[in-house]
Amino acid sequence: MKIYPAIDLIQGEVVRLTKGDFKQKTKYHANPLEMARSFSADGASYLHIVDLDGAKAGKPQQTDLIKSICQETPLKIQVGGGIRSAEHVQELIDAGIDRVIIGSLAVKDKQLTKRIFETFSGDRITLGLDILLSDEGVPMVATHGWQEVSNIAAKDLLEEYISVGLNQVLCTDIDKDGMLEGPNFDLYRDLSQSFPDLTILASGGVSNLEQLKKLKQDNVGGAIIGKALYENKISLSEACDVK
Repeated sequence: MKIYPAIDLIQGEVVRLTKGDFKQKTKYHANPLEMARSFSADGASYLHIVDLDGAKAGKPQQTDLIKSICQETPLKIQVGGGIRSAEHVQELIDAGIDRVIIGSLAVKDKQLTKRIFETFSGDRITLGLDILLSDEGVPMVATHGWQEVSNIAAKDLLEEYISVGLNQVLCTDIDKDGMLEGPNFDLYRDLSQSFPDLTILASGGVSNLEQLKKLKQDNVGGAIIGKALYENKISLSEACDVK
């Protein structure tokens, strides 16, 4: 199971949002590079970074900072936030980023997204699905830093990209994000069963080891852990031992 500790960035600071709301922001007064180094020291192999300024602006805003974290730690880093072009992807990969997350672009420009998958492969591109449940309980895709909800169902979007090499999906339940109330197990179990060849990364709500173990039992391939780490609800070293 892949464990990705998370660093969300606004203006060079480590922050966490509640339900993706930029008005519900908590600052953690930690140097992002020092935070990444501490995650590595605690046994992490992976790191999840989101440029929240980039997500809001529609283009990367903190690439230099992300590059420095990549260059000065041994972590395999996955980056998202405002990536809207092949040039953005190329710049990050050239800097040593392991995976680039394509989110809003996958909804707004499917042809370009497919070309990006074909150019860089599913081993370098992670599809980012930010989810809000419809009134009928159907997972729908949100875009632009969770500020807009599309009319596209999550499963339909996954089907679009499997044919071009998609193999890893980051799925965030926005209503669970930052709440420390546990992940949406039904959502991740359903996706894992519907798409057994995809690595599903669960994001939103993870707050203890038992939840990670349950996700693993449901064949979820990995998890993003953010607020629970910063508020000492979970030990990263113990989380990384949930294989």
